Amino acid sequence: MQTKEKLLKEIEELIAYGKEEPVINPSLLAYLEIQELEHIRQRLLKKVNELSNEDKVWLERFRKEN
Repeated sequence: MQTKEKLLKEIEELIAYGKEEPVINPSLLAYLEIQELEHIRQRLLKKVNELSNEDKVWLERFRKEN
């Protein structure tokens, strides 16, 4: 199990994915329990992975055929 501080930092980075700054105040997350933070992290990781896959599909459209 991760420490709360590590989870908060990772969640903050995931929230800021593709943006200059977080869209939510990370200090608000400090009031949540570790289990809640782990769940949030898992959902954010899934979302970031889906976005990455969508980006790959989009970029494939521009790939030159050999």
